[in-house]
Amino acid sequence: MRATELARVARGIQTRVVLPHCPVCRAPCCLLETLVLELTWKRLKGLWGLPETQAAFDRRLERGEGPVEIRPQDGFYYAHGSPCPAYEERVCRVYRSRLKPPGCSDFPVYEEEGRLVADLRCEALDAGAVEAELRQAAGPGCRVTRTADRDFRFLVRFGAGRLSPRRIRSAEAGEDRGGER
Repeated sequence: MRATELARVARGIQTRVVLPHCPVCRAPCCLLETLVLELTWKRLKGLWGLPETQAAFDRRLERGEGPVEIRPQDGFYYAHGSPCPAYEERVCRVYRSRLKPPGCSDFPVYEEEGRLVADLRCEALDAGAVEAELRQAAGPGCRVTRTADRDFRFLVRFGAGRLSPRRIRSAEAGEDRGGER
């Protein structure tokens, strides 16, 4: 499957499975307890309501006077360990605005380098259901593979590739094992 098709599948899972679960989640990702949010200066300034310039803010961080949950690195800012200021009463006040960080749209399922990645730390996701949805979107001429990340077992990567005509005939006859042995 092409990256655009995988991204469409990921958006569908986000819309139908993940977002409806967010209001009842036991461990909302917006609390930033296990997740790290990558931010540009513009987004950080808007979300945290910072009045100063970027240079002044960076100096404040260097002095240890900035928000403890913010760390600068390589031109970005990373937030972790304190709830996102846009997360109010279990609802994100910037979800449909330009201030929303891209990572908020991507988590917990996204396309990356021609594969669909699911972060199973999200309690709304089930690897089997993600695989089934990808298999349905890919159609009968595709083989779906599932691989857990070696270092981060909660990250599962799914691939979908075309089967050979011989494999398609085997699958139609009920002999296919999904390409994994």
